[in-house]
Amino acid sequence: MYYDVVGVRYIEGYKLEVVFENGKRGIVDLQSYVKEGGIFSRFSDREYFRQVCVNKELGVLCWPDGLDIAPETLYSKATGEPLPTWVSPETNRPQRKVVKKALR
Repeated sequence: MYYDVVGVRYIEGYKLEVVFENGKRGIVDLQSYVKEGGIFSRFSDREYFRQVCVNKELGVLCWPDGLDIAPETLYSKATGEPLPTWVSPETNRPQRKVVKKALR
């Protein structure tokens, strides 16, 4: 189970206080996202990072150009609760099921 993000407050550096629809809140440090590079390399610009907001329709953290972070990873980081079973802990992304077909 995961909960939508309903509030966010910039603290410092790459730390954000995130509030979820169930009332739980916590601080997440997204410094590791900068190191991932790719789309998250934008976070190296702190002024850009500070423009974080909540997309209330989707319940996710987002930035002005459409970059977003799904709530399940944030919820786990903020509350210490485990990731949902359908999220891969190595990548914090949904797992893909591999279906093996029998050879005939």
